[in-house]
Amino acid sequence: MAKKKNSHAEFVRWFGPLLDALRQLGGSAKPREAADIIAENLDLHEDKLNELLNSGQSRYYNQVAWARQYLAWEGLLDTSQHGIWALSAKGENTTLTDEQARVIFLKWVDIHRKAKLDKSEKEIIEEQEESEPDDIQPTKMTDLLQVLQSLTPEGFERICQRLLRESGFEKVVVTGQSHDGGIDGYGTLEMNPFVSFKVLFQCKRYKGTVSRAEVGDFRNAMIGRAEKGIIMTTGTFSSDAIKEANRDGAPQVELVDGEKLVEMFKRVQLGVKPKTVYEVDLPFFEPYMIKNKDK
Repeated sequence: MAKKKNSHAEFVRWFGPLLDALRQLGGSAKPREAADIIAENLDLHEDKLNELLNSGQSRYYNQVAWARQYLAWEGLLDTSQHGIWALSAKGENTTLTDEQARVIFLKWVDIHRKAKLDKSEKEIIEEQEESEPDDIQPTKMTDLLQVLQSLTPEGFERICQRLLRESGFEKVVVTGQSHDGGIDGYGTLEMNPFVSFKVLFQCKRYKGTVSRAEVGDFRNAMIGRAEKGIIMTTGTFSSDAIKEANRDGAPQVELVDGEKLVEMFKRVQLGVKPKTVYEVDLPFFEPYMIKNKDK
């Protein structure tokens, strides 16, 4: 049975908690850090954190990203720092109740409805519930992710091999069809002329979530063979998988999810071309728009 769409956006509930989380983190944080603090503060259930969109992305983290977008439109977050969510001067002194968050949400939905005359308020809400904030821009982050998810398993291994080489690894080898204990390949990372170490990697061309058990199995396969391991996936990692990867007393496993994978491709410009685009700055035009009371 298909899930019934809400008549309101669930991400509105994260507006206030996101402001609180950023204050708790000193006024700024990376997206995942802020979302994880919200989950910790509200003691969110694991099932909530692992729920996925049709695209295979985490519904919860997508919702928090939309909360950030609305708070940025409202001037409560600073948008000048790329990849970092930071409170603006206004946001530092603002706390929001659920009702106040709802007012902000409806205000900006109405502004977008006026900017998109062919869409109703309900259609805008449903579109946002199932997409990412970046999807409203001409260049979509998910385009590259979808391409990576469409590769063959062997093709994904080879493209990960190329990414590691472009990122500074040497002697990168894909082990091929053997899948030796879950190890898909290995390479050498030189820290300086005197120090280098072997790194094992695993490639998971997923649309879903990598579990704690899968991280544990990979670590067991690398023990005694390398000091460092990397799991790269086009999907996501469960909260328990992240905890397992960073467990004290065990070799650390670096986790690269779909979102981080895309950023790494962008950083080395592998398979992507830079392009300058112009996005309409709706907050700039907001004071000049017709208000409901003026109708």
